[in-house]
Amino acid sequence: MYICWVSKQVNDKEIYFHVGLGKTGSTFLQYNVFPKLKGVHYIQRTRYKQAIDIIKRTKHQRYFVSNEFDQQLEEEVLRFSSVFPNTTPIIVFRRQDEWIASQYRRFIKNGHTFPFNEFIDLENDTGYFKIKDLQFYDMIGLLKKHFTKPPLVLFYNDMKHQPKAFIDKIAKVMGATFDINSINLNPKHTSYNTKQLKAIKYMATKFDLRKRKTVSNVLLRYFNKLYYGIFRYTILYGAKIMPSNLFDEKPLINPLELEHVKKYFKEDWNCCLRYIA
Repeated sequence: MYICWVSKQVNDKEIYFHVGLGKTGSTFLQYNVFPKLKGVHYIQRTRYKQAIDIIKRTKHQRYFVSNEFDQQLEEEVLRFSSVFPNTTPIIVFRRQDEWIASQYRRFIKNGHTFPFNEFIDLENDTGYFKIKDLQFYDMIGLLKKHFTKPPLVLFYNDMKHQPKAFIDKIAKVMGATFDINSINLNPKHTSYNTKQLKAIKYMATKFDLRKRKTVSNVLLRYFNKLYYGIFRYTILYGAKIMPSNLFDEKPLINPLELEHVKKYFKEDWNCCLRYIA
């Protein structure tokens, strides 16, 4: 009898789940915007692993959970929806060529050295990111399949150019309010320029600068992260003041390769646009 009462109480709660994607302004939203929404209990991404338990044991009427997933999206959607199927999912998309270019710059900044055509390979699908990882309309289908509430689909460029209207869409769907004057609309992170990324890519061919996640000891993992972080950021900020003539003029990503990505996923992107039309 007690178990049934708890289940009913959980089902009566309204839950909203921002699932990402990465490189679509998630950090800006999670730190500048979401905490400012009134009328909903916000669970920050740093507490995401405890989110299900928090919702079960606390008594708020509305919960807003946020994290960002790329290749982990399906796994996390299945896990969360198995407990809270009556959730309203929220996802932000960025056109595939812009999105994968931003992902590539992030990976280069973090010490990887592979060329762009090994990061995403549209011919043989052997890249780090697979073709399915950029099929965004299928992600909408995934959310519709596993949650009973229709997904709120948003676009990164709308957030950049019309932030108030973008935030208003999120607030309205969950019955929240906000004061736009209390929100810092400046980006949380600024992008690194091509010169900086070329410098770290070159140095990463000499030293392994990649983030390590295999260290089991928490203290060692912390010092490992600190050590390699200092190394990477010293290179990045040092390159910022270096003369441009020390670097070749070749772009970090061949524009023709990006155009190929854009064309390859054109119909998928148009389907996403039509979904909210």
